[in-house]
Amino acid sequence: MILTFYKYQGAGNDFIIIDNRTTIFPENNTSLINQLCNRKYGIGADGLILLEKSASVDFKMKYYNADGKESTMCGNGGRCIVAFAKKLGVITKETTFEAIDGLHYATVINDLINLQMIDVNQVEYYPNHYFVNSGSPHHIIVTTQVKNCNVVSQGRAIRYGAPYFNEGANVNFVEKVNDAHFKLRTYERGVEDETLACGTGATAVAIAMFDTQMTDKNTLTIETLGGSLEVSFTKENNSYTNVFLKGPATFVFEGTINI
Repeated sequence: MILTFYKYQGAGNDFIIIDNRTTIFPENNTSLINQLCNRKYGIGADGLILLEKSASVDFKMKYYNADGKESTMCGNGGRCIVAFAKKLGVITKETTFEAIDGLHYATVINDLINLQMIDVNQVEYYPNHYFVNSGSPHHIIVTTQVKNCNVVSQGRAIRYGAPYFNEGANVNFVEKVNDAHFKLRTYERGVEDETLACGTGATAVAIAMFDTQMTDKNTLTIETLGGSLEVSFTKENNSYTNVFLKGPATFVFEGTINI
């Protein structure tokens, strides 16, 4: 079977995207997805995304980590699939689409995508970290020198340790630059490595920094290794609503591969 694919990246977080409205991609083939995402033996990506038909909204997004397993929401991937849907003519300047964590609204602003994330109802406090579910689970550690963190070894130990174990969590290391600017590095489960950016991680960190009073700003720049993302939100009672993740979503190339 000859498969047409499209490569996109958002702040260096890169994805294989497939138009699965007519193609029948073998999505239960974990080893195939893992091979396609492999940077030595396949196309190479942090994850694979399927664009599928939806009965109620513009399209449906299915996201798979590089390990081949279907995963929770991916913010950078969400922006990239919006850009892809625009390229296909499925949408124009705005959209509502379906993902594993519910419906998402997004707008296209030149080369940027502003993606609405799910509401966040709780920031969990622990002695040495915070925990936020922003569509995906995020363990957050505040540090003074994020560049010196051994993200892979520390992140992997936490990701597989209690209380996460096999299900895992993404592990974020964050440094405050000023009230409106934070630096972030993330170890992503499923990729099992540090990625250049993590959209749900940036979202979780922004909300955690506000909740812990490390900032009073509700629009924050989150600087990742792959570029900067903007997170904005509204606090209503004890919940965070109108949560938006804004950043680039860039088409890299199109190709075919025999699977």
